[in-house]
Amino acid sequence: MRHLFPLLALVGLVAGCGTLPGGPTGAYDWVPSPNFNARRPNYVVLHQTSNGDAATALRTLTNPLKSVSTHYLIGRDGRVLQLVAEDARAWHAGASWWGGLTDLNSASIGIELDNDGTEAFADAQIAVLLPLLADLKARYKIPAANFIGHADVAPRRKADPSRHFPWQALAGLGFGLWCELEEATPAAPGFDALLGLAALGYDTRDPLMATLAFRRHFSGDDSRGELDADDRARLQCLLRKKLSPDPP
Repeated sequence: MRHLFPLLALVGLVAGCGTLPGGPTGAYDWVPSPNFNARRPNYVVLHQTSNGDAATALRTLTNPLKSVSTHYLIGRDGRVLQLVAEDARAWHAGASWWGGLTDLNSASIGIELDNDGTEAFADAQIAVLLPLLADLKARYKIPAANFIGHADVAPRRKADPSRHFPWQALAGLGFGLWCELEEATPAAPGFDALLGLAALGYDTRDPLMATLAFRRHFSGDDSRGELDADDRARLQCLLRKKLSPDPP
């Protein structure tokens, strides 16, 4: 019993003060260290605005009542607007998941492309997007596999960027992964596609939506929610590429 008295005393302290010393009241002793730097984003999440024009999207992204933002907004005409500093947490991904990471907002740069979801992405947009991605990749050392879409990290809620987005062209420049069927071999016997999707990064708690997101990104077709032999071969190829180091 005598060992219980110190514990009871501690409980009394908590009950009397509400928090232990050094808790949320800010009672910790502050001894600043010079050894730190800003948090570094390790992902780029690409979006489409699903609006008819950039002005509409800009009003939404800067409205304090909407609680949504992005680091960059690129208009159809190639105009680039920066809305949030890169070292700050923009509110663009929402409830998300990628490879077990459940808060992509805290680890990523968000880029919105002005597009209604039914049209091809304008050449002027892609022309300015590419150097922006190259700059981000170089400055933050972002791996190629970490350039992803909103639908990839939130497949149950989002479908952007649409199947019209030129993922293949971007991947050829080091922004994302891609596998042509010519370089993929048939999936090994017993290959578990659902486990493969999870290993690539997808939230597979809803297998149908994860499959649709994968096919939208890597096949340009989200009309059906099942993986055929070509999809399975492509998935296996992508997993090999994800494990391969980026070229210097």
